[in-house]
Amino acid sequence: MIPIVLIILIIFSAYFSATETAFSTINRIRLKNAAENGDKKAGKVLKLAENYDKLITTVLVGNNIVNILASSLATVFFIGWLTKPPLDSWATTISTAVMTVAVLIFGEVCPKSMAKKSPEKFAKFAYPFISFLCVVLTPITIMLRGITKLMSLRKSKSEEVITEDEILTFVEEAELEGGIDEQEGELIRSAVEFNDLEAQEILTHRVDIVAVAEDEELEKIDNFFRDTGFSRLPVYNETIDNIVGVIHHKDFYNKVKNGECKLEEIVKKVVSVHKSIKIGDLLKLLQKEKSHMAVVADDYGGTLGIVTMEDIIEELVGEIWDEHDEVVEEIVELEENKFKVLCTAPIDKVFELFDFNDEIDESSVGGWVMSELDKIPEEGDAFSYRNVDVLVTKTDARRVVEIEVKINPVEEENAKTSKENSEDPDENTDGE
Repeated sequence: MIPIVLIILIIFSAYFSATETAFSTINRIRLKNAAENGDKKAGKVLKLAENYDKLITTVLVGNNIVNILASSLATVFFIGWLTKPPLDSWATTISTAVMTVAVLIFGEVCPKSMAKKSPEKFAKFAYPFISFLCVVLTPITIMLRGITKLMSLRKSKSEEVITEDEILTFVEEAELEGGIDEQEGELIRSAVEFNDLEAQEILTHRVDIVAVAEDEELEKIDNFFRDTGFSRLPVYNETIDNIVGVIHHKDFYNKVKNGECKLEEIVKKVVSVHKSIKIGDLLKLLQKEKSHMAVVADDYGGTLGIVTMEDIIEELVGEIWDEHDEVVEEIVELEENKFKVLCTAPIDKVFELFDFNDEIDESSVGGWVMSELDKIPEEGDAFSYRNVDVLVTKTDARRVVEIEVKINPVEEENAKTSKENSEDPDENTDGE
């Protein structure tokens, strides 16, 4: 009779061990989707898993009860079975050894391995009995959890916070396993990193702004719209540092050109923000104000540049080109390890090409070049930065427009260093 009871107890031990593994490794998102699709059992399992502290306490209490009971019965069985010398003196030791091996293999390792392969499936199987035990053992679990809280030196957070780095790691793993493709992964990464960007990192700089004066001739404004293809133009008073609004090409052609109203009557209020505003907050502000453009101010109140709704959306989905846009590539490979780079390109994008992790204050390539040269760049100016050689190939007035970058392989530098070290006259030699 005792061997049968022992087998039953080991089966229960396996059940508790597998249940512990299943509920600790289940995919809650998968269960939530299954529950939303009508799987009632998945919803019950998910609800039980949400109260994990009570569940794990019940599992551990149950597992310890069956294991202790199995060990006690096994000891009684082996003492009654091994009565002849010299085995009678080893009965307890033999019982301990046999039960340790049996519980380890059949009550721990094997059931946990099987539960880990299909945690959701086993959790559904285990749910009825373990939910019943959670109710029956409630007084014991409450007492144990109370003791645990009293023994804790400080209050710990009841929920784990998933960081952005962890989410990005999940995305990389999903890409490697084929759960999502590269484009979907890039979209998720852009969404996660979206609110880390500031307006100054995506703006159109003031020197590139096409704007019109309040008293500009209508013919010139007409030419601006035709030449640029823009649907909106900022309007300034005296200087670009005092942008007072924006005009839409529809209003200009339908009202001003037809003589229905004056230019100042179609100027709409423009949103002004500081350069450090996060683009997520800026997007909400533009939506609230029903505006498609914002003027970005520097620390002194001057105009640093402008940001459009399209600029913000492009940070999520990538470059957006319409049939009127001239496609411009910021980085063009001329030959192996040699590139042509527009100075409006973000410095982070170019540093990623160089495989640099440096953090600098400048947000654009042009700012970085001026900072390195410490002057207004001229065509032909050159400098070296780490393992790249930079040559200024095009300038416009007081700014740099285009550079040429040559990347020197790091291996060659290491080989050069090794050669110089081998020719060092102070190097120790044999024979002395």
